[in-house]
Amino acid sequence: MSRKRKYTDELKLEIVQGYLSQRYSFKNIADQYHVCKGDVQKWVAAYREHGIEGLTKVHGTYSGDFKLAVVEYMCNEGCSARKAAAHFNIASHPTVSKWERIYLEEGLEALYVERRGRGGNMKKGCSPKLKLEKQTEEDLIAEVQRLRMENEYLKKLNALVQERERSAKKTKL
Repeated sequence: MSRKRKYTDELKLEIVQGYLSQRYSFKNIADQYHVCKGDVQKWVAAYREHGIEGLTKVHGTYSGDFKLAVVEYMCNEGCSARKAAAHFNIASHPTVSKWERIYLEEGLEALYVERRGRGGNMKKGCSPKLKLEKQTEEDLIAEVQRLRMENEYLKKLNALVQERERSAKKTKL
């Protein structure tokens, strides 16, 4: 899995200005600076929408109202997740795609649910216990005991066979 690289704001600005000067295509400038073409597209779109401030990383949590506004903007304008992310200065366009999917599959209220971290119904280190009937549980316990006895018997038998082989080798010498 590739590691996410961090780029300075100065490098992003240099790349964007190289593209906007009409000297290079997205692919050419991406190859020249050894960056992903998608990153160059994202930086150019953010720069066009917000100027230099669009190139600085913006992290944080987003409210349900903000998520709804982004999804509605996408629907009303018919734009892509990448364009909506640039318009609202959201660092990652897959985040916007996820909001759109949640909205379409689960509805408006689902955008207000906090989804980060582990689910709230998980218990620490415990798996849910299976409810078995009393008779089934007793049968399983009896079978485990029989299997343990069989295992012990086979181990003793193996030890006796090995002992017999050792003693036979000693007598031959």
